[in-house]
Amino acid sequence: MERFVVTAPPARNRSKTALYVTPLDRVTEFGGELHEDGGKLFCTSCNVVLNHVRKSAISDHLKSKTHTKRKAEFEEQNVRKKQRPLTASLQCNSTAQTEKVSVIQDFVKMCLEANIPLEKADHPAVRAFLSRHVKNGGSIPKSDQLRRAYLPDGYENENQLLNSQDC
Repeated sequence: MERFVVTAPPARNRSKTALYVTPLDRVTEFGGELHEDGGKLFCTSCNVVLNHVRKSAISDHLKSKTHTKRKAEFEEQNVRKKQRPLTASLQCNSTAQTEKVSVIQDFVKMCLEANIPLEKADHPAVRAFLSRHVKNGGSIPKSDQLRRAYLPDGYENENQLLNSQDC
């Protein structure tokens, strides 16, 4: 009777997966093309999650056409992202600063001409409107700074304008 008993085939002892390999191990093994984040292995240029357990999956991905194409694009973008000279950065900031000052001066002038108190600029609804609908509207300071820094300039400009019209 023992001849007729069906037994299961023997289980394979070898597995094609490495059980104790971490994503950091694969990063050190494959170099700078991969990185680990949150326990997952990523291809840096493709930004794709890779299976860190199977080495063949990683090597197949690194040999694929899509990876080589994305790697070339990634390197091209990094070449384009060179640092700008300091003078170019300062020049860009200075144009933004002058634009900011002109927006603030125009806002103060509008408030003066429309007989709107500068304290109204502190109201949350006005702040929300300015930041949502006006370019650089979020850079308009509170009323006390408007009064101290920008109101004298507006006052002087209006006085000069009135004096030139009287002559």
